[in-house]
Amino acid sequence: MKFTRTLIALSAATLMATSAMAMEPAEYKAAKDQISADYKANKQKCDALQGNAKDVCQKEAKGAEKVAKAELEARYKPSDKTAYKAREAKADADYEVAKEKCDDLSGNAKDVCVKDAKAAHVSAKENAKVARAAAKPADNTAAKQADVAEARKDAAAEKNEANYKAAKERCDALSGDAKSKCVDDAKRMHGQS
Repeated sequence: MKFTRTLIALSAATLMATSAMAMEPAEYKAAKDQISADYKANKQKCDALQGNAKDVCQKEAKGAEKVAKAELEARYKPSDKTAYKAREAKADADYEVAKEKCDDLSGNAKDVCVKDAKAAHVSAKENAKVARAAAKPADNTAAKQADVAEARKDAAAEKNEANYKAAKERCDALSGDAKSKCVDDAKRMHGQS
């Protein structure tokens, strides 16, 4: 009986906390309008720039808008799905900006920059997947721990592969024995065969 009352009180408190955190439709619309206004203002600042600096500025403005919209959606409709989409939007926006910054480089330096950006993107997206697995409700603790462990294992493998590709790209700036040693070191460091 005491357990039931505690459970009911806990459920009521959770429901009140959730509804208190949820946004009203008017708040949501106002926030959405503010995001659009911020995007226009940020994009307008880019007009004074030229070349790749302008391109980077525009990617930053667009990325900030996408992230803000995803975070707003996560606040308006809180769930593990919307929280994941917000993390994913942040990873994608950071990746787009990082790739655009690589355009200032050329040759192997640019290739390495792009691979590093991709590795950071993969890492952020995999971290989002692990966070989503950890946030998802489960029937029991053991099942949840198994799901999170599986997500972490998959994430580690994906991150390792992306980091290996970036390390291997760095080796392309070398030649002969130095390049061979670099590739071998990258393989050993990232468990590649």
